[in-house]
Amino acid sequence: MRKKNQYKTLIISDVHLGTNNSKAKELVRFLKQVSCDKLILNGDIIDGWQLRKGGKWKKKHTRFFRIIIKMMEKYKTEIIYVRGNHDDFLDNILPFQIAGFQIVKDYIHHSKGKKYWVLHGDIFDAITTNMRWLAKLGDIGYTFLLWLNKVYNAQRIRKGLPYYSLSKEIKNKVKSAVAYISDFEKELVVLAEQKGFDGLICGHIHHPAKKYYGNLLYLNSGDWVESLTAIVESHEGEWDIIHYSEWNDLNNEEQTQNNLAI
Repeated sequence: MRKKNQYKTLIISDVHLGTNNSKAKELVRFLKQVSCDKLILNGDIIDGWQLRKGGKWKKKHTRFFRIIIKMMEKYKTEIIYVRGNHDDFLDNILPFQIAGFQIVKDYIHHSKGKKYWVLHGDIFDAITTNMRWLAKLGDIGYTFLLWLNKVYNAQRIRKGLPYYSLSKEIKNKVKSAVAYISDFEKELVVLAEQKGFDGLICGHIHHPAKKYYGNLLYLNSGDWVESLTAIVESHEGEWDIIHYSEWNDLNNEEQTQNNLAI
C-alpha cells in the first residue's frame, strides 16, 4: 500500500455539495490518499442555495462526510468548518463545537509563531452582503456557465479531446471578473494587516492563489467545481497549492511504476 501524503494542515473550500457540478467523487479520492492533523473546510462545502432550489443530494456527497469522519477516527484529525455564504444556514447553530469538530464564522490558525486569518471571504463581498438578490442572480448565471461547460466538454470527450474548462477561460477573459478578484484580495489583505495577521486564507472566488502582499501571505484554496485545488501546510510550516489534475497524474504514474516493478 502506498504511503499517504501527510500534512500538518489541509484546507479546501467551495465544494458545493448538493449540485451537479460538485466534484465530490474526485475530492473523496484525494482525501483517501492523504492524512493531516487539521482539516479546514473554508466555506461553501454544502450548497444550501441550490438545495433550496431543488438541488439533489447524492451518495457521493454523503461519502465526503464519511471520509472526514474516518479521518477524525483514524488520524485524530481536527475538523474546522468555516461557514460560507452558500452554507449560511449554519448561522442558526453558530458557534458549534463537539469533540474535534467545530463550526465557526472565521478561524485563527497558529503555526510556527505566525497567525493566519482563515475566512471564506463573502463577508467582504459588497454584492453578497448588501445586495443578496443580485448575488443570487449571479449564482444563476454561474450555474448556466457550468452547464454550458459540461455540454462543451461532453463534445470534446466524444472527439477524444482532453477536458477544457470553458467557464474558467471565459471568467479569465472578462475584465470585470479579473478586476473583482484583484479588489477582493487587496481589500482583505488590508484588513488582515490592520488586525496584525501574518497570513490570510480565503475561498469564495474559486480562484486558487499563493502570493505575498508585502510581508503578508495571501492564500486562496480555489474550489472543487472547476479548479479542483487544495492548500496544504507541511509540518515545517511551508504552504503550497495542490492541483488535483497534476496530483492524479503523478499518482497514476507511481501506480504504473509499482505495477511494473511487481
